[in-house]
Amino acid sequence: MINSDSHSAAQIVLLFLKNPEKGRVKTRLAKSIGRDAAVRLYQSFVEDILSMLHRTDRPVIICFHPPWAEAAVIRWLTGNYRFRPQIGADLGERMANAFVHAFSEKYTQVLLMGTDVPGLPEDVIREAFDALRHRPAVLGPSTDGGYYLIGFNKRSFSPRCFRGIIWSTPTVLRQTVKKMPGQGRAFHILPEWRDIDDWEDLKDFVSRKDVLRAQAPSTFTCLASLGLLAPLA
Repeated sequence: MINSDSHSAAQIVLLFLKNPEKGRVKTRLAKSIGRDAAVRLYQSFVEDILSMLHRTDRPVIICFHPPWAEAAVIRWLTGNYRFRPQIGADLGERMANAFVHAFSEKYTQVLLMGTDVPGLPEDVIREAFDALRHRPAVLGPSTDGGYYLIGFNKRSFSPRCFRGIIWSTPTVLRQTVKKMPGQGRAFHILPEWRDIDDWEDLKDFVSRKDVLRAQAPSTFTCLASLGLLAPLA
């Protein structure tokens, strides 16, 4: 359901995800738990994030990759979503193009986020949109040196924030901040969150299961079915 508030009517969340193919998702985690388990866990991440976004009452566009996987992604995900392929030569170009497309429509405040943060509270999304009423941009830093969310106002968006970035490195956030509007002096920083990319990340997540159980039920059900809810060594 879309909130009728005049601000929220112009807000959209772009959820960047991959078609859950074995050997194509959570590849670092798959080295520890196997490719089949990694796919199941990835799907549970997405289910929890979509449930969280639904509670914010903001519309969501599923931005999927690769572009030819549309039929498979639509079969996988059900709900009141729009689906759009990620278009571009690399991640930065795909994200920039997704923002450009959203701003070409009616939207003036756009958030883009990934799928590695099950358990992220919906208050973080609300904080991000609230910040964009007064700030040109917003960033959600992850503990690995990247970010789990980035957002812009239409008037302040610049594709240069995605150009020349060395992706999948501990300096992604730092590189991006240098390219943000006002060189980062005016944007809003959200609470730091830990992505689940590898075995150590999963261990940390499981150690906080009492806090996150209600926020990531699909992920915890999946972990239980995989025998991974006990403290991990």
